[in-house]
Amino acid sequence: MSFTISGGVQIAGGSIVISPGGASPTPGGGFQGSNYGYTSGGDMYPSSPRWSITIDKFSFVSDGNATDVGDLTIDRSGSCGQSSSVSGYNSGGFNGAQTATIDKFSFSSDGNSTYVSDLSKTNWNGAGQSSADNGYHSGGYNSGNTVTNEIDKFPFASDDNATDIGDLTLARFQISGQSSTTSGYVSGGRAPTLSDVIDKFPFSSDSNATDVGDLLVESASSQSGQSSTTHGYVSGGAVTASPYYVNTIQKFPFSSDSNATDVGDLNDTKQDATGQSSTASGYASGGATPVNSAQNIIDKFPFSSDANATDVGDLTVGRYRAAGQQY
Repeated sequence: MSFTISGGVQIAGGSIVISPGGASPTPGGGFQGSNYGYTSGGDMYPSSPRWSITIDKFSFVSDGNATDVGDLTIDRSGSCGQSSSVSGYNSGGFNGAQTATIDKFSFSSDGNSTYVSDLSKTNWNGAGQSSADNGYHSGGYNSGNTVTNEIDKFPFASDDNATDIGDLTLARFQISGQSSTTSGYVSGGRAPTLSDVIDKFPFSSDSNATDVGDLLVESASSQSGQSSTTHGYVSGGAVTASPYYVNTIQKFPFSSDSNATDVGDLNDTKQDATGQSSTASGYASGGATPVNSAQNIIDKFPFSSDANATDVGDLTVGRYRAAGQQY
């Protein structure tokens, strides 16, 4: 039995343990944060150079613009984001060629990322999930632009390569990822036609995903994903009919296998925004507008009620298909 009395002092089994100073670890690993959201890499089209190397950071405590706090080891878009309690990860991506690179950067100090390992194959346009112990990279394009259903896993405790540990119910790309304390989720995407499937796979064992629900028909591809402790969120995205881009915010429960419902709207219609999650709010940063230009807006919507998002700040540069992390 243990409990914390104040200031990181914990009594455990009769012993007093002094935890390191600073912010509390994120719940269940890194799928939520209390302090900052990060947007790393991305596509800046029509700007030149096209591919971004920048790691932006913005506050969860107060609304405001992001700041440039470091660089990835290579510029890229279409990579996936994962978060441990101490580090952010950026896996895979594309910059004219696919990569399997997994980068890691520290949450405790601003600085550049380091190359730490590789995915099992080159991959981009998949989805990222985070458990307390591992990062996941699921779906997307493998080498030769082959759409894949593979789920990769890599450990946070050591800088080791990812391994293929299971399959989604169908191969797809341009998907969004969500995480509960026990499971990873992959929602929507193209296979190559639009898919409304919500897949779930367990963190406790290496196994295949199961189909547990459906998204709304009107939004199924190129969305951003967010996670509260009780629900997964899917925001924005692309459809096959005019006006093509949507601003819908959808929500589905973690406690039961159910379909998503429409619970609000983003500030603008966009696809390929980047999702971040605090303990109180979901964020959708950047994205591509209907005129196919990169956007720098940071949207925020509450987890405590079903409501529309508000514009709370700007990224340092407009971009889409970036990776998201939180601390």
